[in-house]
Amino acid sequence: MSEDLCLGCKLANQLMETNCIFENDLVTCILDIAPLNEGHLLILPKRHYHDVDDLDEMTANAIMQTSRTMAGLLKAYFQPDGITIMQNNGKFNDLTHYHMHLFPRYENDGFGWVEPADHANAKGRLKETAGLLREALLVLGGAAG
Repeated sequence: MSEDLCLGCKLANQLMETNCIFENDLVTCILDIAPLNEGHLLILPKRHYHDVDDLDEMTANAIMQTSRTMAGLLKAYFQPDGITIMQNNGKFNDLTHYHMHLFPRYENDGFGWVEPADHANAKGRLKETAGLLREALLVLGGAAG
């Protein structure tokens, strides 16, 4: 049966070797196998979800609560200058299973935000974009999901 599961499901359900830090009935938190900094964690739901907007409310809350706990752990143990929390959706989700990254950050650690070449165009359209998104939100019933 485990051959049919995606890699993220196998990791989250401990069907393969991981460096597990925490787990409960809904999520598993493991060390990333390609850490950006020591202590780089992944939080994965035990059920299969691809994107953040696929998550049910209970699982989303469990992920967020776990991220709070793990951020506190990373701060206490590594005493970093900060914590970065990120998640990739769609084709940028290389695991094809929802996962949230948490990793300690240090001044001059080399991690950076690279802005697209045409980001100035988006900046010039802030009021228009806000109006369009507010209208779209109303069409969706006031809330996404």
